[in-house]
Amino acid sequence: MVPHLVTALTGPINELEQRVLDSMPAIERWFRLEWMEHTPPFYTSVDIRNAGFKLAPVDTNLYPGGWNNLTPEMLPLAVQSAMAAIEKICPEAKNLLVIPENTRSTFYLANLVQLQRIFHMAGLNVRIGSIDPEIKAPVTIDLPGGSQVTLEPIVRTKRRLGLKDFDPCTILLNNDLSAGIPGILEEIHEQYLLPPLHASWSVRRKSKHFKSYEEVSKRFGKMLGIDPWLIHPLFNMCGEVDFTARAGMECLTTNVDALLTRVRKKYKEYGINEKPFVVVKADNGTSGMGIMTVRDAREIAGLSDAAARRMAESKAGQPVSEVIIQEGVLTNERINDAVAEPVVYMMDRYVVGGFYRVHAERGIDENLNAPGSSFAPLAFAESTRLPQPGMKPGASAPNRFYMYGVIGRLAMLAASYELEATDPEAEVYD
Repeated sequence: MVPHLVTALTGPINELEQRVLDSMPAIERWFRLEWMEHTPPFYTSVDIRNAGFKLAPVDTNLYPGGWNNLTPEMLPLAVQSAMAAIEKICPEAKNLLVIPENTRSTFYLANLVQLQRIFHMAGLNVRIGSIDPEIKAPVTIDLPGGSQVTLEPIVRTKRRLGLKDFDPCTILLNNDLSAGIPGILEEIHEQYLLPPLHASWSVRRKSKHFKSYEEVSKRFGKMLGIDPWLIHPLFNMCGEVDFTARAGMECLTTNVDALLTRVRKKYKEYGINEKPFVVVKADNGTSGMGIMTVRDAREIAGLSDAAARRMAESKAGQPVSEVIIQEGVLTNERINDAVAEPVVYMMDRYVVGGFYRVHAERGIDENLNAPGSSFAPLAFAESTRLPQPGMKPGASAPNRFYMYGVIGRLAMLAASYELEATDPEAEVYD
């Protein structure tokens, strides 16, 4: 399915598309040099919003689920990328243990089946070991479509983690550890744990990620000769907020107002007639929870009790005390008249595909990661749909999707910077 591109054929987004296509060799060389200096996250997914006048990542996930949304045409590239990633980390790897989220959602479990398939085709024995205390013996679950998944209880020895009669060289976390890092995963020194524990939402903060992304976008913008705002969402943050007790609301109001003022200034500079808005999110992982859209700072004072309760708690029941206030980016894409946003999937340093998140009941300025969303494959799922230089900007879906891949890789590079800066084992120099 090729989505309808509703963006106008003039304006900043198409100038950006043209600049990206014209600069393709320079862009690829720039990334190549960056990856010589920095290690990409093992796997990454990035939510992107195309407003028609700017294109920016709004969320970067280092424990991506949703691999079941990738089409069969995407799998060969995912397998090749998995091979490249494993080869760099543990070339002699034979056994891979995947540790999933503690959920029985069939949609999530189908994601595990797809991951298992990818790494099996990459030449590994793959089994799924659960840290859920309720899993005390192997459990096989039938899934829609006829597939099955088997969850087995984790076995921890003094120095290693595995399953009964299964000793892995590498452990792949597909659990973002929002509820905290369990002791069973700590002090593992003989095996490769991917991604590292400091990539989990119990440690990671969106504000640190977007600070790194701001640095990346400025350097990339300078190379391309563009305003980095065209690819970067502005942001502020508040570190001490209690929505239940209505504490820290002054900090929130002040920072929302300041950010809206900055966005209005940019809109005026580019002649954009849309009404600016910001998105307030929990600074640690949300999974679509703990999010609200604000168009006027006065809305904070008038926040209803129900809205405050929704904001007070994020994934795994974690209380929200730190928030990021992010420039809202409209979505200007549609599938069957429903608003849509692209999600780009990467393994190692390669774009392997992605999909559109679609929500028929949400507006162009609302969060689409919510109950009722559905998914449609991205057109660059097909390996034959390569960028087509010479096409009129805005007329070619593959060209637009190449640009999405560039933005996705910029966010992945920012995540690499972020992980280096927060690595507890990194040497610190004065």
